[in-house]
Amino acid sequence: MKNDLGDTAEALADDKKFLADMEKNCAKKQGEWDEIVKTRNEELLALADTIKVLNDDDTLELLKKTLPGASSLMQVTVSSSAVRARALAAIRSVKRSVNLDFIALAIQGRKIGFEKVIGMIDAMVVTLKKEQTDDDHKKEYCAEQFDQADDKKKSLERSIKDLETTIADAKEGIATTQEDIKALGASIVALDKAVAEATAQRKAENEDFTQLMASDSAAKEILLFAKNRLNKFYNPKLYKAPPKRELSDEDRATLAAGGTLAPTAAPAGIAGTGVTVLSQVSEHGVAKPAPPPEAPGAYKKKSGESGGVIAMIDLLVKDLDKEMTVAETEEKDAQGDYEQMMKDSAEKRAQDSKNLGDKEAALADMQAALEKSTEDHASATAELGATLQVIQGLHNECDWLLQYFEVRKEARTGEIDALGKAKAVLSGADFALLQTKRSLRHA
Repeated sequence: MKNDLGDTAEALADDKKFLADMEKNCAKKQGEWDEIVKTRNEELLALADTIKVLNDDDTLELLKKTLPGASSLMQVTVSSSAVRARALAAIRSVKRSVNLDFIALAIQGRKIGFEKVIGMIDAMVVTLKKEQTDDDHKKEYCAEQFDQADDKKKSLERSIKDLETTIADAKEGIATTQEDIKALGASIVALDKAVAEATAQRKAENEDFTQLMASDSAAKEILLFAKNRLNKFYNPKLYKAPPKRELSDEDRATLAAGGTLAPTAAPAGIAGTGVTVLSQVSEHGVAKPAPPPEAPGAYKKKSGESGGVIAMIDLLVKDLDKEMTVAETEEKDAQGDYEQMMKDSAEKRAQDSKNLGDKEAALADMQAALEKSTEDHASATAELGATLQVIQGLHNECDWLLQYFEVRKEARTGEIDALGKAKAVLSGADFALLQTKRSLRHA
């Protein structure tokens, strides 16, 4: 558009310069024309005065006496000059042009007969009509080209405006999509982090649960072992003997051969109970045993006191069962919540990943569309610039014709009318002059 503005400014400067030159030339031509009109009028006045003098009765009578035969010759001369004068007057009644000046010169000449002048007039009329036809066609062409160029200009301007709107929308859509992609990426990262933290927490909780269950189970076994041991002494009916040793095939073969079995190893673990969960206790934390008490004398069973101890053991076992039940419930709920969270997180991550892929695909499409719209905008802008140059060329070619078409047509019509009148004058005078010349020859 800056280039077009520069070209238009240059064209405007050239047009102003052309207009100034034309005004200067027109002023000069107008002065020349005024001088020609003045001279022609003086010439016509001189001719009219001369004809008046020669047509005077006294002049004719004098010439008749002094110049035999001069009367008829004078009549012929006066008639020819009068015809030429009338023809010139008809031609000069309209605005001067090169064509009419040429015909006027031919009429003023004495060596060219009326027949040739009439032929020149006919040829000039044909030329003028052809020029008018050419102007009509040129005007029609200019109008059609202006309409087509203007329609194309408007269409390109609408296309450029629509493309600008499309480009702005595409840029806004790209910015929004990029923000969405950024938000989805951050959401996926945050979700992965939350899943990792939840997994680590669940693992720690499960380890705590496993440790708690192992500790509580071991404590329960120890308490039950202690209770059974008390029952063996205080309540033999409630005592539960340990299961008998199961002999293997090798042990049976050894006994059948008269051999003896290896002694059974004493139970390991805490206090020989076989419970080993809590056996790893640092020796540094174990207090030294107190000195033994004095002998109490003869021993007696404390059956009454043992019942309270056993009841306390049962209460402790019940508390352990309750704690283990609560821990199992909490572990089950926590595991269920974790699994549901993992399922929801997996679904959300899959959906976010799908949305991210869709957004990235949409972003690629929008970027491609933006690139195409930008190229189309550049192409349409260049085409609009070319169209404006075409319109400027049409203005340079057609403005003068369209501005002065009616004036030229009117002037040309006036020329044709003047030529027709001159032809009519010359055609009407031709026969009379021919008869007069024949009479003079005969005389």
